[in-house]
This record gives sequence, C-alpha cells and structure tokens, in this order.
Amino acid sequence: ITVAAPKAEKKIATVVFTTDLDCHHCAQKVLNTIPYEKGIKDVQADVKTKTVTVKFDEAKNSVESLTKAFESIKVKVVKTKKVE
Repeated sequence: ITVAAPKAEKKIATVVFTTDLDCHHCAQKVLNTIPYEKGIKDVQADVKTKTVTVKFDEAKNSVESLTKAFESIKVKVVKTKKVE
C-alpha cells in the first residue's frame, strides 16, 4: 500500500513594494515581467503611489528574488512591506 504524503498548504503572501516608478511605461514594464516569475498569483502597479503589490506562493518565490527581478528591469525597490 502506498500512502501519498499530505500536500503542503499553499502559503500566499502579499507584499507591497515601494518603487521608483514614475510613468505608465515603467508600470507596464513591471506588469510585463513580474507576473512571469515563479509562484506569482497577482501583480498590481500604481504609478501615483509608486507601489507594486504582489501576491505570491511563498513555497515558490521570496521577497529577495522578487527584488532581484525588479532590479533586472531597472526598477529600484525602496521599501518592502508584508501585508497580513
């Protein structure tokens, strides 16, 4: 008899990144890139408040690797806040 291991519960985190977004072109660059990172569930960019809100599966990604993804498209992350 084979017993399947219980599936790990998905832990979805919501993180608000304060960035240096200053135009809709920059926001579009974020929306064209970040959703394709591993485990991403939702991405919202707001140019007015210069924030990007990302929902992701913590088993597949981390704040550190998302910060690197922003840097790879030349978007500077100033502050990160986890939403409970």
